[in-house]
Amino acid sequence: MARPIPGLRRVLGPGSVASVAYAEIGVSIFIALGVVALYGGSLTPWILLGVGLVFLCVSVSYAEGTAAIPEAGGGALFVRRAFNDPAGFATGWVLLLDYVIVIALAALFVPHYVGAAMQWDALSDEPWDGIVAIVVVGIVAGARLLRRSELYRLAPVIAGVALLVHLLLAVLGLAFLFSWDELVSGARPSVHDIAFACALATLAYTGLETVANYAAETRGAERTLSRSMFAAIAAVVGATFLLGLVGTGVPDLATEWRRAPLVGIAVALEGSIPDALEDGLRVTVGLAGAVVLVAAISTSISGIGRLTYSLGTHDMLPHAFARLSRRTLIAPVAILGAAVAAVVLLVAGNLGSGEVSFLASLYSFGILLAFTAAQLAVIALRYREPGLPRPFRAPGDVRIRGVAVPLPALIGAPLTFVLWIAALATHDAARIVGPLWLLAGAVVYVAVRRSRHEGVLARVIPAEPDLVEEEEGLYERILVPLKLGPIGEEVLATAVKLGEEHSCTVRVLHVLKVPLELPLDAVLPEKEEEAERSLAEVRELAAEHGVEVETAMTRARSLGEAIVGEVVASGADLVVLGSAPRWRRQSRFFSPTVDYVLRKAPCEVMVVTYPQGVLEEE
Repeated sequence: MARPIPGLRRVLGPGSVASVAYAEIGVSIFIALGVVALYGGSLTPWILLGVGLVFLCVSVSYAEGTAAIPEAGGGALFVRRAFNDPAGFATGWVLLLDYVIVIALAALFVPHYVGAAMQWDALSDEPWDGIVAIVVVGIVAGARLLRRSELYRLAPVIAGVALLVHLLLAVLGLAFLFSWDELVSGARPSVHDIAFACALATLAYTGLETVANYAAETRGAERTLSRSMFAAIAAVVGATFLLGLVGTGVPDLATEWRRAPLVGIAVALEGSIPDALEDGLRVTVGLAGAVVLVAAISTSISGIGRLTYSLGTHDMLPHAFARLSRRTLIAPVAILGAAVAAVVLLVAGNLGSGEVSFLASLYSFGILLAFTAAQLAVIALRYREPGLPRPFRAPGDVRIRGVAVPLPALIGAPLTFVLWIAALATHDAARIVGPLWLLAGAVVYVAVRRSRHEGVLARVIPAEPDLVEEEEGLYERILVPLKLGPIGEEVLATAVKLGEEHSCTVRVLHVLKVPLELPLDAVLPEKEEEAERSLAEVRELAAEHGVEVETAMTRARSLGEAIVGEVVASGADLVVLGSAPRWRRQSRFFSPTVDYVLRKAPCEVMVVTYPQGVLEEE
């Protein structure tokens, strides 16, 4: 009977958010170290540290934005709120590209980590690595279509695996591989290569947008998200710098081990540690890297789902993206679109050489543009909405024209913009493909707005699902009669959602309607068994959503009288009912039961109705 509610629920606590943040952002070093070393040479650790500090500035702005506006959408939401819908869409559109690139790169690196761990060289050779990558994308996308990811429950384990790998390699690498002479007098890259490496280094800190998009699912997001985000990001920046130092002592890191750089560090320890330990370390790092990368694919799909949901509800993408699947809480079209786009990028990258550099530079185009826009939005919101509650405020305010402007955003926005210019100037992918992607997005945006009969520059505000415009906590007890069939399921979902939003008790009533020819206390074993089973499922659903629920069963000749009687007895201040379309086909808007409750109930009544042909009764 009971089915999951199609909405984003606040289920993440501080530990889960910190774990998700470290797992999501920390995975980047499994991908980025080799490609940054290819262009950064002996300056790689300093490039990673410098970009990491810029990233910390950006994260402060994101923390203020997510604390003030704890909804799905991330940077695109800030920009839309501060400026307008087209600017918000452009930010979201480039972020969608970045999510897809992370999926493609993570999938491409999986066979290399597995192949290096198990010494299956063929798995790492072209074209098999690309084929395996496509298969990995298909498997993860298929799994996400079938059921909702519970990775937030596994996030502590995944974060622990990533942290263990980082610490092991950092400690052993600094002890046996690091060379101060190599760091000081190693090969120095050209100015062009340094600029390109700085842009590519943004790939070492992916995941901030994904974490920000969990705002709609974080308990106490106003404070939890910022604290957890800072803790995880600081740890990632430190681990990335240390591994960058170790990487300067691995000669083949940027060539042979470019697609499995952390395994390259493990293999370079050969001769410095016992062979058995080196073999175990290689296998552990390789398989752990594959697990973390697969998890990154799944969380990137989640990020796409949340971002497209936000864009869809604001009429920036087709409305299909705003219809969440009951099974997965992600629009199926978003999952399919992400998988197809990632496969296209993998195929396009394999057609030429250097697909990792191609995808990495294209990633830098999108993420740096989005970071710059998000920081400018945080500054603009200080001017345009000074009264907006900000449970977390970026530190170090500077007063400009009478307004306190966050210093981290003032520093971070110009730096990310300069890095964006460097990406444009140093690689064709950012310079050519990036603008083409923006142009394609403009076409999609205009087409969607025209189809929805909305102005291109109009600010679309989604309809609020709560029909009562009152402050939270208005209801203390909600009564919902249990009804079998699809409409009954929708009504129950609505009541539980209201109970979750208002932190109130939901009382579920199952009325056993006794025929007139039988006494009221007649034994009805089949109906009683069915009622008990349905109420048990209700209790499971309520427990899943953290809602306090009471269940009751009563016998009556009339459903309406039983419901009104229960309202009086329980002191309910809201009744949630459903009305089937068939009553309108009989020239009656509501069923006799709903009509009776509307007339007699001493409290508010919410009636959930549907157009003809939608959720017809079985």
